[in-house]
Amino acid sequence: MMRRRQFLAATGTAAAVGLSGCLAELGRLYTSNEPPVVRNRPNEAYIPTHVEGMKMVGTADAGDYRVGLFYSYPHRFWVMEEADGDYGTSKTAVEPGDDVHLMASVWDPETGTIVPDTGLSVELSRDGDLVSEEVIYAMLSQRMGFHYGANFGLDGDGTYEVRVNVGAASLKRFGEVASRFESPATATLDFEFSAQDRDDIPYTMLDDEKGNPGAVKPMEMDMVPLGRAPESLPGDRIGSGMASDLRLVGTAISAPRFGEDTYLAISAQTPYNRLVVPRMGLSATVSGGGLVRFDDRLEPGLDPELGFHYGATVPSLTADDTVEVLVDTPPQVARHEGYETAFLEFDTVRLT
Repeated sequence: MMRRRQFLAATGTAAAVGLSGCLAELGRLYTSNEPPVVRNRPNEAYIPTHVEGMKMVGTADAGDYRVGLFYSYPHRFWVMEEADGDYGTSKTAVEPGDDVHLMASVWDPETGTIVPDTGLSVELSRDGDLVSEEVIYAMLSQRMGFHYGANFGLDGDGTYEVRVNVGAASLKRFGEVASRFESPATATLDFEFSAQDRDDIPYTMLDDEKGNPGAVKPMEMDMVPLGRAPESLPGDRIGSGMASDLRLVGTAISAPRFGEDTYLAISAQTPYNRLVVPRMGLSATVSGGGLVRFDDRLEPGLDPELGFHYGATVPSLTADDTVEVLVDTPPQVARHEGYETAFLEFDTVRLT
């Protein structure tokens, strides 16, 4: 089954693209005039027109969570839209009053595991007066992977208090995280902002690579984990496949934390850097020996060894069974440039 795309450009050729040579890190005077969006973008992950650096505001604990807050230039992004079962993306442009793009990551400080299924809102205050308040978007970018972000207007240079409100995690949790993230929590950080500091953030144009299928290298940050799937999943691997431009990797695990039956886990990953892709609907059909052993939805889950995944217990699962996985609903996340044409339309994937 496939869902039609709307709002998107023509199909491109699938190929992994590396960024070769030396890309100059360019300082620039701040401007809201971003480079034009690439014409004839492929219907998959592609190299964006440019990449931006970012600056860390800080990290703080919020109940069981740890929160990291960052900022960069305000920039365009794309939000999901749906009409009569058809999914596409719609661009959110930079507004004249936008000063920064704020980004937040949320993770488990004990295991270093990113926690993607929470709601998150931000309140910005200065000298006790509220400057801005909003629920910010769950987002996917090639540099940061899954995070929360939005453009914000500020009230000039100065010190701001940022309250980050994190909701309870709406996913199944196993092992060391089974009893964590059950309650909303708040972290408070001080944000020292100056337009000059923002304008000193590196800004790199990718003129020779932009529009090619592929992805730029994710950031590596010592203090903040990246939402990347493990190189090797625990359990007995049952295969992998591409659902259009999304990589699905399956494993079967027998462990007490998952119950008495075998646990079928599917890791949904970006095709180039193993970044986890949350907030979508997955279902699976497991069959073998003329019997259908399972035909149902896979639930989002969090496990210290698996990381974020989709899974369900399947009685009598064997190595000879066939597993078919279908993406019922595309990832309901906003996208940074390079992902806005990806992860929208899928074929059924068979894992054996």
